[in-house]
Amino acid sequence: MIRQCGDSDFETIYQIINDAAQAYRGVIPDDRWKEPYMTRPELQREIADGVGFWGCEADGELVGVMGIQPKGEVVLIRHAYVRTIRRNRGIGGTLLEFLRGRTAQPILIGTWAAADWAVHFYEKHHFRQVSPGEKVRLLHRYWEIPERQVETSVVLADAAWFDGPGSAGAE
Repeated sequence: MIRQCGDSDFETIYQIINDAAQAYRGVIPDDRWKEPYMTRPELQREIADGVGFWGCEADGELVGVMGIQPKGEVVLIRHAYVRTIRRNRGIGGTLLEFLRGRTAQPILIGTWAAADWAVHFYEKHHFRQVSPGEKVRLLHRYWEIPERQVETSVVLADAAWFDGPGSAGAE
């Protein structure tokens, strides 16, 4: 079951993010890793900045979360995580497709370049990487992340981006 997350889900969202983010340990640059991966104040700032979380429940438990954040003419998919013990069961794909159905606007997703599994996941769901130059422009325009993270990330976009505002941004 997919449902919108509320204030009472905050702690569970925090736990899911930090559990699932363990996959990044030793993969992303060491200077980008920290424990916890996302602090409670960081999560609170993301929500205050307009990231709305949706979750997938199984057996009465929230097992995966994904955020969606409107940013003018585009929508960002943010903080997509599935509990480690629930991975590879279609939860992330179900959440992504659900959120895709909630907007007609182009969708952009940023992730770590070194997280091959994440990049492949989005590509499997018909997202494509934008060019390196377009990536930098988009990360500066729509995200508030450190320059080091800009250097070590990729941006993927759906067909609506490539057919519309980003038609020149494909690799």
